[in-house]
Amino acid sequence: MSIERLIDELKKANIGAVRQNEPLAEHTTWKIGGPADLFLVPETADGLSAALAALRRHGVPWHLLGRGSNTLVTDKGVRGAVIKLGSGFDYARFEGCDAVAGGAFSFIKLSVLAGKAGLTGLEFAGGIPGSVGGAVYMNAGAHGSDVSRIFLSADIVWEDGTKAACSKEDMEFGYRHSILQRRRGIVTEARFRLAPGDRKEIAAAMATYKDRRLRTQPLQMACAGSVFRNPPGDHAARLIEAAGLKGARVGNAEVSTLHANFIINHGGATAEDVLALMRHIQDTVERKCGIRLIPEVLLLGER
Repeated sequence: MSIERLIDELKKANIGAVRQNEPLAEHTTWKIGGPADLFLVPETADGLSAALAALRRHGVPWHLLGRGSNTLVTDKGVRGAVIKLGSGFDYARFEGCDAVAGGAFSFIKLSVLAGKAGLTGLEFAGGIPGSVGGAVYMNAGAHGSDVSRIFLSADIVWEDGTKAACSKEDMEFGYRHSILQRRRGIVTEARFRLAPGDRKEIAAAMATYKDRRLRTQPLQMACAGSVFRNPPGDHAARLIEAAGLKGARVGNAEVSTLHANFIINHGGATAEDVLALMRHIQDTVERKCGIRLIPEVLLLGER
């Protein structure tokens, strides 16, 4: 079936925006990436289900893009479709001690709102960029906690278009891992169980975390968060710094001098620049420290 027939079908299903050759650099925090053949922005769970079912019928591969952090899109871009949840998934509410948020909602913003509501448990999320759905996908964590500690349930649309409500047991959480890395699906809503807390204490803890981030992370620069996973019992940033790689550069991509596990785009850096720098980091750390670092960022697109 032709791409024109697929586009016509998606538009008739009223799933949301359907665009061709969308530049993905505009949708990533690294500000890097070529175009997507198709760029879909569904606004409802039913629209997402219809889109995934149509893509499956037409044999068109798809990829999900959240808020654009933790992702490196290749310079050639993405063949097939890229899905980005629309504003219909960008919401949050509180029901007693539960925080309920759409898959596209900012994880950082959710932590701030929880604190203002006097609920504790999400303080660790104050420095984690990206969406609620992305945080669930990666079992994102910081400061000794992660999503699995507070996760209650999630609504997911699987790649065949079917929907399911998944419990914590269903999610197969591990370090930076969930079932979504084994079975393809998209989180449309997640529920987290928090606890009553003192607003002043929560605000103080979050202020401490924020001050530490501002002092130790290059948040004002185009970056994607931590590039490599922490190896057991150690920190990737410590190993990279110990290998003398702070400030190492390929093209306009540079290992941050503020935080060694961040790679910043000084403007005009390509995905190949970043990938070459990542390989250099892996090779050097392995040679000097005996540990092969594993990327945490997701590579998306055609090489």
